[in-house]
Amino acid sequence: MIELKGKYNEAKVFTDVVDDSSLSQVMLLLNQEFVQGLKIRMMPDIHAGAGCTIGTTMTIADKIVPNLVGVDIGCGMETVRVRERHTELQKLDKLIYEKIPSGFNIREKTHKYFDEIDLTELCCYKEIDARRAEKSLGTLGGGNHFIEINKDDEGFLYAAIHSGSRHLGKKICDYFHKKAKELNQMWRSEVKEEYQLSFLPTQSKEGRQYINWMGLALDYAFENRARMLEQTCAIVKEVVERHTGQGVEFGEEINCHHNYAAWERHYDADVWVHRKGATRVREGELAVIPGAMGSYSYVVRGKGNPESFCSSSHGAGRAYSRKGAMEAFSCEQVICDLKEQGVVLGKNKKSDVAEECRFAYKDIRTVMQNQQDLVEVVTELKTVGVVKG
Repeated sequence: MIELKGKYNEAKVFTDVVDDSSLSQVMLLLNQEFVQGLKIRMMPDIHAGAGCTIGTTMTIADKIVPNLVGVDIGCGMETVRVRERHTELQKLDKLIYEKIPSGFNIREKTHKYFDEIDLTELCCYKEIDARRAEKSLGTLGGGNHFIEINKDDEGFLYAAIHSGSRHLGKKICDYFHKKAKELNQMWRSEVKEEYQLSFLPTQSKEGRQYINWMGLALDYAFENRARMLEQTCAIVKEVVERHTGQGVEFGEEINCHHNYAAWERHYDADVWVHRKGATRVREGELAVIPGAMGSYSYVVRGKGNPESFCSSSHGAGRAYSRKGAMEAFSCEQVICDLKEQGVVLGKNKKSDVAEECRFAYKDIRTVMQNQQDLVEVVTELKTVGVVKG
């Protein structure tokens, strides 16, 4: 662990190795006046992001910061154990890719679960594409989002989803970040405007609205993963039963966010804990920490460490930017590596596969070693099949 000191505050970082870009972003945060007196922690998967580093957790009592939650509100992981060891991965990946829209694709028909959501009440309703939001429920998205088939050390299968609130969460974040900048326009700081993290007082009309609609986006993201996992499990069941002639059983589902703010009690005070690329792991709580494509992921149990506000990393963390990864690693190199690792890849555009390759990320096992005080490993999972947007 290292400690960084700025003009108004200090931050504890749960790793001893931090790249220069991330260090610069942390120092810019610590040099902003509004962070005075707050508690700030950085998870071991820390890497540079928009506005602040991914892996940032901090507590604020009377303010909420849209960019400390991020544009993909409620992005997170869901997984379930399949009590089966054998399946046809090529067939499985093909069906998942065919039946679950990914990338910029959306559903042809609105998912039945969307009937419970009324977007017309959104104060930023005019800012969103209502049709896209409606038809995106139950879809994967692109970038680092994925559907994976994993195996544990006993050879049992796991289905895992990494996705968030899609178009809806981004529009809510963008709308309220703009409102926050307008409200903060009289605020003076030595930090240049483009580096400021504009905030909303929680008792303001805009602050209350953001909290309300952030909650909607969190519910949307949670439901989005659940519906994709439901579809994935149905496909797994179909393929396995056809392959083995036997029924399939599924274990308990774990569904957790890693981009959100929540009202919690820490250090004998009620505060808003902002988690941007961080997973809540209260004592005994199960969560999922993914690695990189072709690497390892982990089912973990939280230790409830108060020093991190009961938080852990949300993944491995990038070692290269997307552009940097594509410059450093060729498509052929990554495809060959996946084949050597025994990973079946489903993707609509393999020419950009390098941006999400395992070489573009930190070593997940090192990250896990750095957070032994935060979580205990329940199960290590090896990727055997992955569908990317």
